[in-house]
Amino acid sequence: ASIVLLCVFTSDEAMHPDCALVLQHMNAQEECNQILKQEENNHSTRTGCPTVWDEIQCWYRAEVGQVVSVSCANVFQLFAHQQGYIYRNCTEEGWSDPYPSYEKACEFAEDEETESEVDTTYFSNFKQVYTAGYATSLISLISAIFVFTIFRKFHCTRNYIHINLFLSFILRASAVFIKDGVLFSDENLDHCFMSTTSCKSAVAFFQFSILANYFWLLVEGMYLQTLLALTFVFQKKYFWWYILIGWGVPTTIITAWILTRNFYDNRGCWDDTDVAFIWWIIKAPITASLLVNFIIFINVIRILVQKLRSPAVGGNDTSHFKRLAKSTLLLIPLFGMHYMVFAFLPENTGTAARLFIELGLGSFQGFVVALLYCFLNGEVQAELKKRFWKWQSQSYLHYSKRRRMLFTESSTFTQISVLDKSSSKDQPGSEMSALAPAATPNNVSTV
Repeated sequence: ASIVLLCVFTSDEAMHPDCALVLQHMNAQEECNQILKQEENNHSTRTGCPTVWDEIQCWYRAEVGQVVSVSCANVFQLFAHQQGYIYRNCTEEGWSDPYPSYEKACEFAEDEETESEVDTTYFSNFKQVYTAGYATSLISLISAIFVFTIFRKFHCTRNYIHINLFLSFILRASAVFIKDGVLFSDENLDHCFMSTTSCKSAVAFFQFSILANYFWLLVEGMYLQTLLALTFVFQKKYFWWYILIGWGVPTTIITAWILTRNFYDNRGCWDDTDVAFIWWIIKAPITASLLVNFIIFINVIRILVQKLRSPAVGGNDTSHFKRLAKSTLLLIPLFGMHYMVFAFLPENTGTAARLFIELGLGSFQGFVVALLYCFLNGEVQAELKKRFWKWQSQSYLHYSKRRRMLFTESSTFTQISVLDKSSSKDQPGSEMSALAPAATPNNVSTV
């Protein structure tokens, strides 16, 4: 399998930089195997200790009694700063065991291996968390779109914008599942060696869904700002501008990013962020949208404070504070304000916290938005209760009507049966009574 991979990826330019260490290891193993094959074909080199690969380092052929040393710097680039050496003796019985061991000579501590295992377990568990989050969001978002679509009462500009936001969350969740499926579909195949069209397409679709989601969060903020700032506004007039911002701008950005990656940095699966100017093609618009949304968020809170302080609004300071706190908490997931925590920091800052906020909490954001702006909405709940009551009433009426019809048919059948029995009993007597007067009339004498 390693030979096939080396034939496909023949240079570091086709690799993710973080995978260069893996490629170095595979190249060293392949070179060692080639030398071993040459020695097997050459009869003059069959004395002494042959070349051998010990899964870490290649030990080249040596004569009996010879001591071979290898520097830690030659083992891996990972140990380039180490000055230790590993030794092996060539004896009549073959190679001796390395001394000291790689772990001791190169200070490859067991704690590092344990830490690596802990990290693997942590990321595996974390993947299960965000998978559950995105699955929950998908189900709730699809249900919310179904509710907004099937009832004509909810066909308005506000809900149309909500539907598009829900669609962007659905794309984001689907893109995560697709990317994970493509990059990690085979556990035996390291994704460092993937540079296929399907892999790049999955990453590009993922980046597009992220962009679309951020820009529809921006559209929600712009729409709310417009409703609060303008008394009279033609919503349909602005709706197509919202569509252009929500879907058109991300399409333009991702097209520029794909072309730039293809011509200037066509390495690996396009899932790295090492080339700064290419990464900023995506990061700059996302950061700008978050900044604008944050300004809108602050302005909306200011307008809400002014409205709550107006004399027309009753209540005391405590009730005003509760209303404001509730409104603020409702707006945070709609505006994506939790992303502001790491928006202007470098990518490697607070990796664990960033993963928890942007991926852990972000995976449930679609569920929270669908819950707050659809299923917990008063109008939606009233309409669903109305439809449920109507359906229940129709079912009851249908059942009562059917039961009444069955009762009527049963009564009619019973009445007909009784009449048939009565008529069969009275039939002989009635014939004799009808014939008796005719048999003995007064004006007819008997013979």
